[in-house]
Amino acid sequence: MKIGIANDHGGVEVKNQLVKYLAFLGYQVTNYGTNKEDPVDYPLYAFKLGEAIQKKEIDVGILICKSGIGMSIAANKVKGVRCAKVETKEDAIVTREHNHSNVIALSARTDIEIIKEIVKSFLETPYSNEERHVRRVQMIDKYDN
Repeated sequence: MKIGIANDHGGVEVKNQLVKYLAFLGYQVTNYGTNKEDPVDYPLYAFKLGEAIQKKEIDVGILICKSGIGMSIAANKVKGVRCAKVETKEDAIVTREHNHSNVIALSARTDIEIIKEIVKSFLETPYSNEERHVRRVQMIDKYDN
């Protein structure tokens, strides 16, 4: 599984910790975010990661900013991205199972141990392929066209 990660200035520290954790789990991660804490425009980084999803350079993405909200809004503007702003492990599981989400957005204000649980759950949870979920995701994808 190819993972991309992107962040704005508010998510640098969390990204750095998360990249180390993902490497520990055996994942390779491509960084699409900033490495500096100087203010930047978060949409640029969300778009960059979203375009990597679109081009199939990565399979899933993780976005980090202070709230996670702005990144999720921006990422969902990229055709083919299904980004969910998640706050709990349960959110991560449901968005993978039911929505076939390929990107999650996280708040940098969340405790790093909770973020690790969220990300691990997101990466390990398969899409359910239940007819009702497939139908609903197809409706979203069709509208996106």
